[in-house]
Amino acid sequence: MTHSHILFGAEAGDALPVVRRIAPADLFDALARGVDDFLAMPSHAVFLCVIYPLLGIFLISTTMGNSMLPLAFPLAAGFALLGPLAAIGLYELSRRREAGLDSSPIHAFDVFHSPSLGAVIALGLLLTVIFLVWLAVAEAIYVANFGYSAPESIRQFIEQVFTTRAGWILIVAGTGAGFLFAVVALTIGAVSFPLLLDRDVGAAVALLTSIRVVVANPATMALWGFIVAVLLVAGTIPFFLGLIVVMPVLGHATWHLYRKAVEPSAVPHAEYQFRERARRSAADFPAALFPTRR
Repeated sequence: MTHSHILFGAEAGDALPVVRRIAPADLFDALARGVDDFLAMPSHAVFLCVIYPLLGIFLISTTMGNSMLPLAFPLAAGFALLGPLAAIGLYELSRRREAGLDSSPIHAFDVFHSPSLGAVIALGLLLTVIFLVWLAVAEAIYVANFGYSAPESIRQFIEQVFTTRAGWILIVAGTGAGFLFAVVALTIGAVSFPLLLDRDVGAAVALLTSIRVVVANPATMALWGFIVAVLLVAGTIPFFLGLIVVMPVLGHATWHLYRKAVEPSAVPHAEYQFRERARRSAADFPAALFPTRR
């Protein structure tokens, strides 16, 4: 797979995807459709998203040694930056259900056979870099206010954050920085991953289209970001278990939001076809390692 295909896809010579204007009503309709997909495929969604509460609990448990305690909240909050990538299997299930195709759980992994796999990986790496930069910034903000020494206990850490001037500065600065990173992640991932599943446009075109959607609908997309943030916070209660429902609903809803925000292509991806390898006999070894032309 060439770098050109990863960046621009097979539709490089075609016009850019057409972006639509959307209203708040479209957001709530997308959420309703996301709920409908979740109810139609609940086992699929839980199968894919049970990792979220488990990872949330793991993130908290890894910080109990106190040395990483200041990064507990940045880790939990920053993990949402990877949400657009982590939910890609849900987009695929919604895509297949919409097209009337088989939407059994195994098809959530069809992305590995997608012509856009390279572009998906490229954008996923970009989101991962943003996540790591956020953690570095969060740690720098903590060090600037409290130094390099780790809190002696969780109680001391909470008291430092909520009862001292340095803690208040930490909350304001951290929230402001987190907001900026969330805006960047939302702009990049608003429709880019669903677009790559639907059309072979490449990472650059998908990224540009997602930015265009946000620029064309700033107030509506800001509301969408607020809705996502509220639902994610609600999903962390108790012990991140609510994310078992919140994440799949948001994942399915994001697919339907993409459908509302971007004009459909006349030639979308067909159902991904897998290449089946011809069965070989053990007697063919080691000659089978050196295939020849017929």
